[in-house]
Amino acid sequence: MRFGYHLGYWAAGPPAGALDAVRTADRLGFDSIWTAEAYGSDCLTPLAWWGASTERIRLGTAIAQISARTPTAAAMAALTLDHLSGGRFVLGLGASGPQVVEGWYGAAYPRPLARTREYVQVVRQVLRRDHPVTADGEFYTLPHPGGTGLGRPLRSTVHPLRRDLPIHLAAEGPRNVALAAEIADGWLPLFFAPSVDGFYRAALAEGFGRRSPDLSNPEDFEVSATVPVVIDQDVERAADQVRPFVALYVGGMGATRANFHREMIERLGYVEECARVAELFAEGRRSEAAAAVPTALVQDIALVGPVEAVRDRLAEWEESVVTSVLVQGDATALRAVADLLG
Repeated sequence: MRFGYHLGYWAAGPPAGALDAVRTADRLGFDSIWTAEAYGSDCLTPLAWWGASTERIRLGTAIAQISARTPTAAAMAALTLDHLSGGRFVLGLGASGPQVVEGWYGAAYPRPLARTREYVQVVRQVLRRDHPVTADGEFYTLPHPGGTGLGRPLRSTVHPLRRDLPIHLAAEGPRNVALAAEIADGWLPLFFAPSVDGFYRAALAEGFGRRSPDLSNPEDFEVSATVPVVIDQDVERAADQVRPFVALYVGGMGATRANFHREMIERLGYVEECARVAELFAEGRRSEAAAAVPTALVQDIALVGPVEAVRDRLAEWEESVVTSVLVQGDATALRAVADLLG
């Protein structure tokens, strides 16, 4: 089991103490740091800025939204950051949801799995640099078939530092998880719980069955789960720090008919609880929505409570398909996890 540090995306502005936390993670021997984007801060700029102060830790996006940039633009960023970091970059991609894709980027959301497949194919062409990049897909066509008619296939001027630069996919539904196992080098789950390990192992196995021999060995496939970590002698007080995060994703990060985060939690058995949280959140009663998140749910998807309890719970994660726990927390949480490792 490896450990990373997930900084997430910004709220109203840059998070206080982020640079110190990143340096702490690097110094404590964490394997990776990750940044995210929604519809405010982007994920690449903070990763480059903070990552420049590190020496050995891997730098990943969890996630870069595929509607935010063309596949060739994503590949350009990956090539650039991989060179600047000395081969430490991991390109984490995700389709996001219809509210963000259609409301923020002004793009159509339907068939996200097919779009993701085409997107990754183009990115890999750029990274491998075997030939000028072409695409004749439903969603991505290179060169553009209209316009001036002067477009022609191009090959990146930059030679890749690593032709096999790792691509990870964020996924929550079983078909999307299977796609990650089929075409990517890793899976980035949110709201994973060891209790449903068998469900996701089956989805991954389905994807591995379709995996091309040109890709890395399935034994090297990574599963890096984002996990809130709060160390506190009082379990309820620790859970209180995670409840607003769960309530936001259940009630505010997706439409009623299309909230993949909520579906992930409902898969753990909290269907009625999610309905109540979503109802309160929709009514603007956000503190009540957070309070309605059960402690048992928090304990399923997070590591909260005294160090001893976290250590015992961590053993269940180590037996799961997860290969890396991406800690969401402050520098205190990072040091506590480092002590557990020691």
